[in-house]
Amino acid sequence: MGELAGVENGSDGTLNKVRRGFRRWHAYVLAAVLAVVVIVLAAVLVPVLLHARDERDEKDERTREEQQKTPSDISKARVNLGYAQYQGSHLPNGVNQFLGMRFAAPPTGDLRWKAPEEPRVQAGDQPADTFGKICLGISQLLPNDFQGEDCLFANIWAPSNATTDSKLPVWLFIQGGGYTVNANANWNGSEVVQRSGGNVILVNFNYRVGLWGFLAGEQVRADGDLNAGLLDQRMMMKWVKKHVEQFGGDPDHVIIHGGSAGAGSVALHLIANGGVDEHLFHGGIGESLFFPSQPYVSELEWQFSRVLNETRCQGATSPMKCLRGKDEKTLQAANAPSPFPGRTDIPLPLFYWTPCIDGQLLQDRPYKMFADGKFIHVPIMFGNDNDEGTVFAPNTGSPEEIQTFLQNNYRFLEDEEAKNITGLYPLMKEALPNHNPWFSSAQMAYGETTFICPAVHVLSAYHAQQDNAFSVGVWGYRYNVADAVNAALGIGVPHLFESFAIFGPDNVPGAPESYYTYNAPMVPLVMDYWISFVRALDPNPFRSPAAPAWEQWGAGKRRLLLETGKTAMESTPQEQRARCDAWRELAPVMRQKR
Repeated sequence: MGELAGVENGSDGTLNKVRRGFRRWHAYVLAAVLAVVVIVLAAVLVPVLLHARDERDEKDERTREEQQKTPSDISKARVNLGYAQYQGSHLPNGVNQFLGMRFAAPPTGDLRWKAPEEPRVQAGDQPADTFGKICLGISQLLPNDFQGEDCLFANIWAPSNATTDSKLPVWLFIQGGGYTVNANANWNGSEVVQRSGGNVILVNFNYRVGLWGFLAGEQVRADGDLNAGLLDQRMMMKWVKKHVEQFGGDPDHVIIHGGSAGAGSVALHLIANGGVDEHLFHGGIGESLFFPSQPYVSELEWQFSRVLNETRCQGATSPMKCLRGKDEKTLQAANAPSPFPGRTDIPLPLFYWTPCIDGQLLQDRPYKMFADGKFIHVPIMFGNDNDEGTVFAPNTGSPEEIQTFLQNNYRFLEDEEAKNITGLYPLMKEALPNHNPWFSSAQMAYGETTFICPAVHVLSAYHAQQDNAFSVGVWGYRYNVADAVNAALGIGVPHLFESFAIFGPDNVPGAPESYYTYNAPMVPLVMDYWISFVRALDPNPFRSPAAPAWEQWGAGKRRLLLETGKTAMESTPQEQRARCDAWRELAPVMRQKR
């Protein structure tokens, strides 16, 4: 990145040297092309004169074979997927970009709250140069120009010289948003493809969220499909397996990577269908692994009834038919949070719609399934930011406010249990700037139970299963890259702060200035670790030259501390392990675990 900028802007004659080199290169290419033309004419015309019909047939067969190996038209970036032919864009950095491709039929009308279906056939060239609408999120108003119910679109960035024989590793990113919004839609993947030397393909996509993706109840099960948002994700994986070869990808080397709810989704796909491997992916990366309350279907009937009441479908002969007959605006009005039963109005739950334990795709509590070894055995890389809870916790001023906040988000947490939690998180010696004294305790409690401890437990579950019959790579990390603006705001190193380094600050909205200045060295270092894992299922082989070796998790719960100028291995502190163990004891009531 910086090297390219230096070539373009340098004042030391570098640009002139590049231009002279380009002219020489252009002359060599022209000479080579002329030589190839002469050779082809000699090789083709003479045999044609001698054996016209036979050689013409053989030539036609060779042409068909070569066309199958030819990359997409570089000026138009065209690809034929059978059901549609998409025309994308060729970017100046040697990357082909395809935006807004349908990977499933519109989930509208009769397809609401059902598993996604194959995309419909579209005749002629379809433009793939703009992003499609993202899925409707919670409490978002209609109409607007960037969201809609018809939202199952995918985007791909691939080297422009890739062919169907390239077999490049595929990086499939699952966005987050707490299962209530598409929060990380349309992050640009061109820089990671360029940084990899054209050795990876990056894919991202939308999936249904909120009411549209996670409405639950026995009537949904009877006349539809539960966890439709997760089924969208699996549909995307099947689409990749079927079509990614056309972009130069290897359907047998796919790594799923997610942030927040996307990381939670990665974990859920590891245990999906009881941990049966359908070979849809071959490794998993999770940033800020998100485990909210994930209830049983029976515990969500109140939520289903509320939707029926608000849409005037309560008492209908067929409630699901009634809901499918409502217009988009009416249903979106019901796509809003309310207090969990028995809880207060303030604060409202952060994540109102979440995946449910449906007995099929999700057969039991995630923590129990990981503890029981019922997961797919592939290499994994999971980690967290140092201060996960700061962007979620309210500015609490007392232990009682912390208890209310936790109970409003984890509805089955009893009063005495919530009170005991504050003993694990006493008043900190120094308050964070711009916050009440108890905010530090609140954010740490929420950050550990919802993000940090789930990663610790998943990594440890994988390590516990290591033996001669099962041995895959297991890597953990803690991201602690400080930013002066964040420090002044009192949010420390917040949730998903590593994303700017993974994808590059130009490719994720809202990048802090520090990633262009004093934290800039972290961008290639972090990006290369992630690229290496995608390419080799190991963060080490293609890491930056100055980057330390990343040791595996192991019995000592060793993780990589990612910190500007201080990246090194560390052990998970004993105090944090103890707090995570305490949260595990609350498993029956947290509805995260068992």
